[in-house]
Amino acid sequence: MTATHSAHVQTTGRPWAEGLTVFAAVMLMIAGVLDILRGVMAIAEDDVFVATRNYVFEFDLTSWGWIHLVLGAIAVIVSFGLFQSSLWARVAGVAIAGLIIIANFLSLPYSPVWSIVMIAFSGFIIWALCVVRPDESADSSEGAPRNA
Repeated sequence: MTATHSAHVQTTGRPWAEGLTVFAAVMLMIAGVLDILRGVMAIAEDDVFVATRNYVFEFDLTSWGWIHLVLGAIAVIVSFGLFQSSLWARVAGVAIAGLIIIANFLSLPYSPVWSIVMIAFSGFIIWALCVVRPDESADSSEGAPRNA
């Protein structure tokens, strides 16, 4: 009498991980586009921004505009890599979201509410990219079932 054992493949984690990666990709793309628009507004020296005095990290509004424009463009590029679930894109996504948080913190006096919204947005991106862990056991157990 022979017994046939098939490997138990757990696939419940895989859709969850793929869903979080897509969530992070979409959020990073939206954050990037919004940062690009914010950069363009600041470069054009729009009247939307608050003029502050005696701020430690005071830069010219045009300088902040270029910083946000570059960070937004990089965020959009990295989000395309996240749609392909690339490891480099996950690492770069965490890094660029962290830089977006820092830039928004430093430009907090110029547009306080929007900076707080973007900090929270980027925090969700970092969370989504950090909790995704590919299940190696699912990759190694796929294929033909093992016989004992």
